[in-house]
Amino acid sequence: MQHITAADIAAFEKIYRLNFVNGLPGFKPANLVGTAAPDGRTNLAIFSSVLHLGSDPAVLGMVTRPTTVPRHTYQNIKDSGGAYTLNHVPLALTAQAHYTSANFKEESEFEACGFTADFRDGFAAPYVAESPLSIGLRLREEHPIFNGTVLLVGTVEHVYLRPEALRPDGTLDLVVLNEVAISGLDGYHEVLPPVRYGYARPGQVPTPL
Repeated sequence: MQHITAADIAAFEKIYRLNFVNGLPGFKPANLVGTAAPDGRTNLAIFSSVLHLGSDPAVLGMVTRPTTVPRHTYQNIKDSGGAYTLNHVPLALTAQAHYTSANFKEESEFEACGFTADFRDGFAAPYVAESPLSIGLRLREEHPIFNGTVLLVGTVEHVYLRPEALRPDGTLDLVVLNEVAISGLDGYHEVLPPVRYGYARPGQVPTPL
């Protein structure tokens, strides 16, 4: 087992360190975050930092990069009444999804990367029409982190998904959506069928459902 200390990590070359630390959490969700500026300009960006924070009410968190340089996603959320969307990435569109991370200036990533901006039910932020599962959120809180990143806490206002993905017990069949997970900064992985064990209880070794 190789032992790597905090001092070792700090001494890594910058790109090596970025690659190494971004891989430490393991597999992460792949989401395209859709926002719109007050003048109607749309923005789309790939994020792998979305996490579940609570179910009643339904709350999701998302960590943004430091705002020491312009961050269109963060600024659009702040300027549009807190509206933004999360859109799962289908396997067939991983190249286009990754391309949204390029440093576009004025051009919308929707147009540049081949996605369709879909405004639904009067919501101020655009959804990705090609996504098999999309979520409309409203910013509730933000929490600055000591390294300059910001945790955005959003409440779920809308969910759109293909009906075959919703199981009778409320769990989601992400495999049938044919979507991907992310490892590191640029690794996209096909999702395979899971082994499910249900609710774990003391004294009862779980068995597959």
